[in-house]
Amino acid sequence: MRRFDPVLFVSAVSGLLLTLAFPRADLPGFAWFALVPLFSVMRRRPFASGFTAGFCFFAGTLYWLNIVMTTYGGLQPLFSFLAYLFLVVYLACYFAIATWLACRLKAVFDFPPVLTLPCLWVALEYLRGILLTGFPWVLLGYSQHNFPLAIQSADVTGVYGVSFLLICVNAALAGVIAAPKKRRSWIGVAVVTMIAASHFGYGAWREAQPLDQRERELRVGLIQGNIDQARKWLPEQRQAGMDAFRELSRSAATEPLDLIIWPEAATPFFYQDPSDLSRQVREVAQDAKSALLFGSPSYRRLGADRYEYFNSAFLLSAEGRELGRSDKIHLVPFGEYVPLEKILTFIDKLVVGVGDFSPGQVRTLPLADEKLGVLICYEAIFPRLARDYVRRGSDLLVNLTNDAWFGRSAAPYQHLAMARFRAVENRVWLARAANTGVSAFISPRGRLAGETPIFATVYLTGEVGLGAQQTFYTRFGDVFACLCVLVGVVSGVALLLKKNTRPA
Repeated sequence: MRRFDPVLFVSAVSGLLLTLAFPRADLPGFAWFALVPLFSVMRRRPFASGFTAGFCFFAGTLYWLNIVMTTYGGLQPLFSFLAYLFLVVYLACYFAIATWLACRLKAVFDFPPVLTLPCLWVALEYLRGILLTGFPWVLLGYSQHNFPLAIQSADVTGVYGVSFLLICVNAALAGVIAAPKKRRSWIGVAVVTMIAASHFGYGAWREAQPLDQRERELRVGLIQGNIDQARKWLPEQRQAGMDAFRELSRSAATEPLDLIIWPEAATPFFYQDPSDLSRQVREVAQDAKSALLFGSPSYRRLGADRYEYFNSAFLLSAEGRELGRSDKIHLVPFGEYVPLEKILTFIDKLVVGVGDFSPGQVRTLPLADEKLGVLICYEAIFPRLARDYVRRGSDLLVNLTNDAWFGRSAAPYQHLAMARFRAVENRVWLARAANTGVSAFISPRGRLAGETPIFATVYLTGEVGLGAQQTFYTRFGDVFACLCVLVGVVSGVALLLKKNTRPA
């Protein structure tokens, strides 16, 4: 008991409380106070307290990585746990850096955390989405995906504005608890109240606008084949998988459809090669009298016995004619390629497929007079990609994914929560087809206009509006987050210049 550290215990509780704000517990209210315990005690152990909270949070929200690595990656449980532990430690450092910097700024310049923490937190979230190829999973703002008033500001600030407000509220509450009689604490509460009022006021105004309806609409069918990941790539199972998608598409097309969407890698073979299976795919579009968008691996020949592989989406016309192909741009490290492959020769990819994939380029797909922007798999968690597609003229965003890797964990729901923000940021409809779910239609307000259960063999039909509204975020991108990074850099430089100053 003499080794018991109450500061680290409280920090751990804070991190665990924060996990409850995310799927599957999905209690968004917890995000408004979960970090109060951490912010109340962090001054006593600035780095360790933030690290402990971050470790507990990421360990709790990313537990499903062990399912991916052991069940589908074939890793031994020990190696899987070590890889998971390494990632959690890395991500926890972002929490630790935020709390350490905030405490140093308080000690050196007497800046209250309610003033510094929101900017530092957002800056580090933004950097987390860039450094080491980026992993912006479970950013704080995503916890509010089911709170419409809270997320409408994403069309200005992106998800980072929501994170900023959450940290403001937590820091203000912690400041009042720590010094309830200090006038500055209550000034902080007043300022945060005004920020929150403007945030929710904007949300209410946006909710009152006719954002979801469009003059042009598309009748879409989402096909959820529910193909077993362990058997999907077996040659003898290809026809069975094709039959499942054909039957579901036939059922969905009993009502007229403009577009049928199959998920990522729905055809576990090279569609571009002439074959009976490729012919069957074309017949689906012809029989349904509908355009067909589907995921398939593809390749480009570079020379004798040299090929370049892609994770692609093909678009066929209602006559079965190929209209275009879009290749995945942001590949999954250690899943679709091995970083530093010449050095890390002992590491195999976790995904079962066809060699290392190469990244593609932003390329919209033409459908009559419209354009489709396709986000493949976890590309939906990168705001910049969705924005790039909309800026290239995409009238509809489509997310093709294979969340079978995640099993019956919280990950499919976390993935969906993040995709909802891409619709809000660009005020565009998003259609999401997932092999095992969740498949969904997402409106420009981020609302689910229809969704499927996971691990169900089903189809979902609905109407989506076409065209994206020109939002501040679409035009200017992550200006808000970059300003926070600038504040963080200036703060760091100021601390370096005062490095000989002793804490008060």
